[in-house]
Amino acid sequence: MSRLLIAGRQRLEGEVSVQGAKNSALPIIAATLLTKGENVIFNCPRLSDVEASCAILRYLGGKAQRSDGALLINCDGVNQSEIPDSLMRRTRSSIVFLGAVLARTGRARMSFPGGCEIGPRPIDMHLKALRELGAEIEEKHGVLECRAPYGLRGAKIALSFPSVGATEDVMIAAALAGGTTTISNAAREPEIRDLADYLNKCGAEIYGAGEGVIVIEGVSSLHSAAHTIIPDRIVAATLMSCAAVTGSEIVLRDAVASHLGAVIPVLEEGGCRVNLTDRDIRLKAPKRLRSMRIVRTMPYPGFPTDAQAPLMAAACAADGTTVFIENIFENRYRHIPELARMGAAVRTEGKVAVVEGVQRLYGAAVEATDLRGAAALVTAALCAEGSTSIGGVRYLERGYEDFDLVLSSLGADIKKV
Repeated sequence: MSRLLIAGRQRLEGEVSVQGAKNSALPIIAATLLTKGENVIFNCPRLSDVEASCAILRYLGGKAQRSDGALLINCDGVNQSEIPDSLMRRTRSSIVFLGAVLARTGRARMSFPGGCEIGPRPIDMHLKALRELGAEIEEKHGVLECRAPYGLRGAKIALSFPSVGATEDVMIAAALAGGTTTISNAAREPEIRDLADYLNKCGAEIYGAGEGVIVIEGVSSLHSAAHTIIPDRIVAATLMSCAAVTGSEIVLRDAVASHLGAVIPVLEEGGCRVNLTDRDIRLKAPKRLRSMRIVRTMPYPGFPTDAQAPLMAAACAADGTTVFIENIFENRYRHIPELARMGAAVRTEGKVAVVEGVQRLYGAAVEATDLRGAAALVTAALCAEGSTSIGGVRYLERGYEDFDLVLSSLGADIKKV
């Protein structure tokens, strides 16, 4: 098992390009199931979650391979409608294949998905919406048996919560459904718009993606397309947190500032200076970060739950008290005991975490238990006194491409062993 060894108290400096967004790549890979011909996906990050999605495609009969920096996908040979449990357990986002397989083959059989244990992420909204589109779904002993004997048909779907996954599942399934589908209370994340942009390039008719109401006019078929995945706003927020806690100055190339509209003001409150240019973000941090008062995670365009953990790590070494309120996932504080091993002072009560900034964090042997918690431990280790050994690197590799090399290019003393 790999570990990261990080020598702290190193200032970061330089420029780095932000990788493609994991949360765009995964639903787009699933959506290729609906197309004919070869898709060319640019800026697709090399991540274990991406490989898990490609493995599902290959199992179903599709082809997915890397060539000249692009991911090439051809699903003309898809002849399966069942995804085995071993593949479903590798990533939570595998549930987005439900709508895609159902729309492609008229039936689907799969187990419930796996992924990081960060709290309940029920798929009831997925199932309810697909049933409204005409699917017949039975749940037996953790296995979903789905059929669309009369085909999928357009419907008016009102989500009880702006779920990203449910919005994506419905968009994909409805693209080839008969008639018009309207999604109310849809998720508004940039990754939703990116998925719609890809599908529209393939011949879909999707309107309003990125807003609260999305309208999908079903079409009879979709063709392949070339598409470039948007930059990963969570990776950008993590790098900004790393720079903020180390008193550094870095430039993020290929970053979209508008996607970080809730993150940048929080860092500015902490004393960082942020300058924005066309697809570039320059952050200059103070020698010691100030507290950021209250940070509430909310659905987009609010503060992203995925950026909470690395920012909390930065707040642990800030001057003053920062209060975090986690409104999305109930187990998103699993990194706190490991931060405490490094000297952090954090108290939790339900969804509230009170962070008292300490003068100094100290290197320790810590263990990551989920993706964003791993990013938090890396952030804390960069400013800690001495050396930190981080286990559970496999979690980090689910969402961060060669993160050790990226940080090394900025001057961090980090290596994977």
